[in-house]
Amino acid sequence: MAKQVGIVKYKGSMGGIRHFKIKGLRGDFAGMNGGPTKEQIMKDPAFKRTRENMSEFGGSATVGKTLRVALASLVKTMGDPRLTGRLTKVFKMINLEANGKRGERPILLTQNEELIKGFEFDKNLALASIFTAPYALTANADRNETTLVIPDFNPSDYIDWPLGATHFRLINGIAAISDYQFDTNTLKYEPKVDAENGLSDVANSGYIPVGVPVGAITTLIASLPGAPVLSADVALVNVIGIEFYQLVDADYYLLASGNALKVVELF
Repeated sequence: MAKQVGIVKYKGSMGGIRHFKIKGLRGDFAGMNGGPTKEQIMKDPAFKRTRENMSEFGGSATVGKTLRVALASLVKTMGDPRLTGRLTKVFKMINLEANGKRGERPILLTQNEELIKGFEFDKNLALASIFTAPYALTANADRNETTLVIPDFNPSDYIDWPLGATHFRLINGIAAISDYQFDTNTLKYEPKVDAENGLSDVANSGYIPVGVPVGAITTLIASLPGAPVLSADVALVNVIGIEFYQLVDADYYLLASGNALKVVELF
């Protein structure tokens, strides 16, 4: 039954029309009621392909969530409203590259690294449009630590900072993401190496003033907790980012605009 919540708005359905919101989009949306029931979708042989697609889509969403949670401290300020869906789409593309039974095909990030490399956490703000200084990024032999080295540079030449920014911080972040496989017991996608899956670390520079040369080499080392030797079925996702701040009375306030984060390498 519909419920009025304003002058003309209501929740639920009325006259065969349902109203709803879409995350990340403004306004109210409407659509016709109808379609198959949940029981039909889950049991009817005619919906076998639908169930297969649902299974693999759910697995892709699970892997995407693992990456988002691992880098949660950055995603909160760097991600756009459609980040969840865009990440799910990337891992679904990876899923489609695998062989196997439909609905149970694995999600092998370690074999499809190029499909996520270059991923921007805000599709409307590419890191390369904000930060263009040269850098070097390397990983150690055990793939549990990466080092980002940025030579001395003048921010005026290599950074496009937003209005009001007085300082910035550079970011080197890593997250260990396991390949996923379908578990016939739980009927869900599970990580091949659960103990290493989701481990992460983020290294930040100090607060660097905009408009004047940095004056030194910036070295940021990100290390996974416990220093595990990563298994062959685990990829180390490395992101680089930049955040902008405004200094007011000795306190640094993070600005809401200009911050950018990108997957630059996998080890």
